[in-house]
Amino acid sequence: MSKFQDTLKPSPPENVVMKKASIIGVSIISVFYVLCGALGYAAFGNRSPGNFLTGFGFYEPYWLVDIANICIVIHLIGAYQVFSQPVYQLVEDWCKSRWPESDFMVREHLIVIPFVGIYNMNSFRCIWRTVFVIFTTVIAMLFPVFNSVLGLIGASSFWPLTVYFPIEVHISQAKIRSFSLKWFWLKMLSWACFIITVVAIVASIQGIITDVSHYQPFKSVS
Repeated sequence: MSKFQDTLKPSPPENVVMKKASIIGVSIISVFYVLCGALGYAAFGNRSPGNFLTGFGFYEPYWLVDIANICIVIHLIGAYQVFSQPVYQLVEDWCKSRWPESDFMVREHLIVIPFVGIYNMNSFRCIWRTVFVIFTTVIAMLFPVFNSVLGLIGASSFWPLTVYFPIEVHISQAKIRSFSLKWFWLKMLSWACFIITVVAIVASIQGIITDVSHYQPFKSVS
């Protein structure tokens, strides 16, 4: 059935639906991020807290702060799964190919879960993923300046992965002529984002240098 479905042409086409969904999703995310950044800096300047929910020493109304924290947890659980699954799969595939005869690596144990069904559990997968989660959690807790380090990582990856590479791929696929008006504006956008990236990297490094002097293990500094 799946093979037949792959040959059917959806209406509207998948690329049209994905483009529309991407535009809507990115636009909504951009609006919220710009509002948080612009309004937060306009109100507090360089003293803007890393955590807008509790960084002001203000915890009321409790229900509103709790709902916001629940939304963050839901978002992070999904994001963690998306980014960790490729790592899981890479390590598990390599270990299975390295030790194909090991029952610990390849054997699946059937576990019956009431009202859910049968779940396939692999001993190596269970232990490896648990250790990975513990390791990443401890590393995150050890970060001396979590927000500055996170900003440095985000700034370093923003321009090459989000701006430069997609723009160059679009120019190549669309066969945009060099020095044409569209080519010029795309290059200007790329260079403007590059400058923003450099400024963000410098600011993150400055924040790390400033805050690392009073670093204490397992106590992140906003």
